[in-house]
Amino acid sequence: MRTVLHGGAVLDARGGSVSAADITVEDGRIVDIAAGLDGDEGVDCSGLTLLPGLIDCHAHMAFAGLEDSSSPPTYRLLEAVPKLRRTLQLGVTTVRDAWGADAGLRDAIEAGHAAGPRLLVSLAQLCGTGGIGDHFRPDIGEYHGALGSPHLPRGVFDGPVQARNAVRRMVRSGADVIKVTATGSMTTPQAADLQQVADDEMAEIVAEAARAGRHVMVHAHGARAAEAAARAGARSIEHGARLDEKAAAVLAETRTWLVPTLLPSQADRDPLPDWLAEAQQAAAQAFRWALQAGVPIAMGTDCPVLPHERRLEELGHMHRLGMAPPDVWRAATYDAARLLDRDDIGLFEPGRRADVVALRGEVTSFDCLDERIAWVRKDGHLVPAGD
Repeated sequence: MRTVLHGGAVLDARGGSVSAADITVEDGRIVDIAAGLDGDEGVDCSGLTLLPGLIDCHAHMAFAGLEDSSSPPTYRLLEAVPKLRRTLQLGVTTVRDAWGADAGLRDAIEAGHAAGPRLLVSLAQLCGTGGIGDHFRPDIGEYHGALGSPHLPRGVFDGPVQARNAVRRMVRSGADVIKVTATGSMTTPQAADLQQVADDEMAEIVAEAARAGRHVMVHAHGARAAEAAARAGARSIEHGARLDEKAAAVLAETRTWLVPTLLPSQADRDPLPDWLAEAQQAAAQAFRWALQAGVPIAMGTDCPVLPHERRLEELGHMHRLGMAPPDVWRAATYDAARLLDRDDIGLFEPGRRADVVALRGEVTSFDCLDERIAWVRKDGHLVPAGD
């Protein structure tokens, strides 16, 4: 059965142009893109712009917060079901999960047991003792909740040998990517600037991940930690909210990706705490420096730091801070796929997966994107709207 999406405008996510064309889909893949195509059934796309499925390179689909980490795994996973479904309805067809989702959730979605974007999972965060991801509880001793199970292994390490072992634990449990936290949180500027992973530890993590065929994504707000991770060969810097010009130049030189996750810092909040006002300015300037330096950038949201329903606001923040509309769409599609080393998504091209988002209105506007999505297809199948 060949389905032809006809009468609409099609975005070339790589080049940025929009032109009238039809798209033919068969067995979940794109077969052809041209004018006047024929097929077994047709879908009228008049008045719509067709975009490749969006890719969120940094989100947490099965993690509501540390206060819920002691909940049984079944509770966490069932709680994730509506978030996964809503994310897919928003046009996000692929997510790189930055910790919280296990391999079982990824595989269940792939098998069709739950509706959601396809997942690439990192399982749990690697960190040094006392870093983000070390869930030591002084009141009860070492914490062994859901974030210390065989499916979400403990990621705390000290020294290169333990770092290597931590990578192997993640790979053994099915991780697609290795996540490391190299600084503290944005909420505490001093911790955000402090490098928490030694250079030899980071080098061993990247080397061991490479031996296992995995990339390394590094949570790093501070400039020096981001530099060190980039020079060690990390694939991407997550957040980078306190990058300076020197760090941006290093990322550009090493071709290290930045996933800026602007949504948590740039979204409107009332009241606005002092720490967040400072973080907003720092993150905005860091993003502009990255743009000016030519750092490769891919879209990520860090949801649910803000609710999953708000994730498309990320694109508006990228545009507001200086990224041209074609580059915003590219960062959320083609370039995101390049970051993930996926040549089957992110672009309308014969042989790629038929992930399609039908958008009303101009692609140069990022206002109210969630309300302008007419329909979504993942692997050629129409995603049901509603609950």
